[in-house]
Amino acid sequence: MPTLFRFLLVVAILAGLGFAAMFALATLVDPDPREISVPVQTSRPPSSS
Repeated sequence: MPTLFRFLLVVAILAGLGFAAMFALATLVDPDPREISVPVQTSRPPSSS
């Protein structure tokens, strides 16, 4: 049984570190706003002239 408790403790610590990293990234990192242009293709085939 002690190995099960040790395993659960290690998993809980790793999960806590992962949660703390995600929380820190979500609150402390501020992305730079920039413009994005994406070409949109038409759904019609090109007309033959």
